[in-house]
Amino acid sequence: MNNIKETIYMLRNLILGLSLISVVACGAKPRVDLAEENLQLRPTTQHEVIAKEVANLLENFSYKRVPMNDSISNIVFNNLLEGLDQGKNYLLKSDVEDFQQFKNNFSQDFKAGDLSGAFYIFNKYSDRYLQCLNYALEQVDAKHDFTTEETYTSFREKLDWFTSDAELKDQWRKRVKYDLLNLKLTGADSAKMDLEKHKETLRNRYKNLISQATKTNANDAFQVIMTSFTDAVDPHTTYYNPSFAQAFNESMSNTLEGIGAQLQMENEMVTIKQIIAGGPAFKDKTLQINDRIVAVAQGNGEFVDIIGWRLDAAVAKIKGKKGTVVRLKILPAGAELSTAPKIVTLTREKIVLEEESAKREIKVIKGEDGKNYKVGIINLPKFYIDFDAVRRGDQNYKSTTRDVRLLLDSLKKDGVDAVLMDLRNNGGGSLQEAIELTGLFIDKGPVVQVRDTRNRVQVDSDQDSGVAWDGPFGVMINRFSASASEIFAGAIQDYGRGVVLGSTSYGKGTVQNAVDMSRFISATNKLLIKASGEKDTDTPNGAPEFGQINITMGKFYRVTGSSTQHKGVIPDLSFPTQYSAEKFGESSEPSALPWDQIKPSTFVKVSDLKGITSELNKIHEARMTKSPAYTFLLEDIEEFNKVDSIPSVSLNEVKLKAEREKNRIKNRDRVNKQLSFLGLPAWKEGQPQPKLEYDFVLEESANVLTDYIRLHKK
Repeated sequence: MNNIKETIYMLRNLILGLSLISVVACGAKPRVDLAEENLQLRPTTQHEVIAKEVANLLENFSYKRVPMNDSISNIVFNNLLEGLDQGKNYLLKSDVEDFQQFKNNFSQDFKAGDLSGAFYIFNKYSDRYLQCLNYALEQVDAKHDFTTEETYTSFREKLDWFTSDAELKDQWRKRVKYDLLNLKLTGADSAKMDLEKHKETLRNRYKNLISQATKTNANDAFQVIMTSFTDAVDPHTTYYNPSFAQAFNESMSNTLEGIGAQLQMENEMVTIKQIIAGGPAFKDKTLQINDRIVAVAQGNGEFVDIIGWRLDAAVAKIKGKKGTVVRLKILPAGAELSTAPKIVTLTREKIVLEEESAKREIKVIKGEDGKNYKVGIINLPKFYIDFDAVRRGDQNYKSTTRDVRLLLDSLKKDGVDAVLMDLRNNGGGSLQEAIELTGLFIDKGPVVQVRDTRNRVQVDSDQDSGVAWDGPFGVMINRFSASASEIFAGAIQDYGRGVVLGSTSYGKGTVQNAVDMSRFISATNKLLIKASGEKDTDTPNGAPEFGQINITMGKFYRVTGSSTQHKGVIPDLSFPTQYSAEKFGESSEPSALPWDQIKPSTFVKVSDLKGITSELNKIHEARMTKSPAYTFLLEDIEEFNKVDSIPSVSLNEVKLKAEREKNRIKNRDRVNKQLSFLGLPAWKEGQPQPKLEYDFVLEESANVLTDYIRLHKK
């Protein structure tokens, strides 16, 4: 009797499950029948569920709360076209006109879980992409006349779409001609034998591109589509698929879990290109650079052949949780394909990425008074913290503040006179670390204010008494210093704790929360996804199953009440830059939030540096009038801004060769001027170009700090 009841119960649940699947499948007719169109890439049930939940989050819970309407759909459409073919080298005007049918419906479709229109566009683009590459492959052996007068434009963003297949083919004929001419001019000579060698190089290049393109899957399409969607709402709200989410989280923690090797795809095989010091591969000493991984097994499991796999899918198999075992079949570097592979067994570990951690150096600078000063420089590429280790209660977790505190202690022992924090190109990271790092330089007090989606303002403060460094201090920023960098630099400036040098920062004044999408996937939808039978082979071990959304949930403000949004942090002492606000930074993003301000928080300034910074600027400007390095910087900026808006190159061999020779001589003369300035021997013909490691902005910033020391003493 019980067995009969259980059978009836199971059947009822099965029917209910099938009914639910039927309701979802039939509840809204897709805008395009991708199967009927015979298109290869189609969204999975999981993709549709995620798109629906992301649309709901953006409309109802994000800081902007953007309605899913025609206006936002237009932006998504334009973003998708730009993301696929920004240079207008693949699609025809007729393709773009065909796509117009979806232009006003994207966001509404995503809200309903319908990705058919976006996938239709992606498929059509993928077909064009392969057509162009296959045509290019055919053109390698065609006859090319390098004496005719014609030009090739590689990036056509400001031009119109091709109106015919003939125009598109002509573009790719020129592309192949340019590639061959480029190889010819950089080769030893132009003999026929060399031309055949260049053709073979080009054939292999295009074959490799075609091979990689054929491995494009639905997850790739989904990531591109979701990026075009989230970018339409806010430039810093981003959905990451599982593998991207794992990479982002590893980047934030400056750690990864795996075998400790950098991998690259070469000739359809996963090849070891770097072995990270301290990792399992480094300790084992069996693996070598250019070894090829041909198969992977988890623990004592079966080997899976990965030859010809996409790199990310192969990496997903090789990476894994700390303490787990992976076995690799290795074809040694240089060995024939017929060679029997060796088996290497490694236990995965957590690896610290030291090259992206805070580092220190000391520069001895001769001041205007003739005395030598020791300036300690801390280079900070990003604000990192190992959140996972913190959650586990690991007392030795990796973080920016911990690393910088140790560096400051060592600099103090070395007797530095001043400290310079280099935040150039630091795109931000952990808000918490920006606050705690500020606390190393100021006593207790507010650091940043954060306004949330309900307009509530929270003041985040440094709670620890005392400072790690109370001497002369400077902070370097540039146009690519963003977010957490701006919080730190802004607080140091507002407190009068140090002088800020460089160029105006990026202007990112928004706060994102990283949220695992599994929190929003209901049990019913998980059942639907499971019932679909679709398996995602790209998800790495330990990655968020449904991906992750980094969603804007607030804006941050300086303690003065001013937002850094759009405006950024304006340095006390400015250096000229080629990166204009119109083209680079938050103000160039159409979907960016506006600048505003709120009430200031209560804080006590360490000092008022207005008088000193005014004097510093005078001394700096006087020094620049006689600085050859400053002249080089201005010349670089002028050259950068000379770039033609629609750059084209001659396909006439004599002309292109003459133009390159002119540029080569110009470059050599310029390098030799810089070498002369540095007291180094000239770069002679036949020698490799010497590496110029002189960092003018860093050197002058250190000079400014020595001026600051003298003025501060007065």
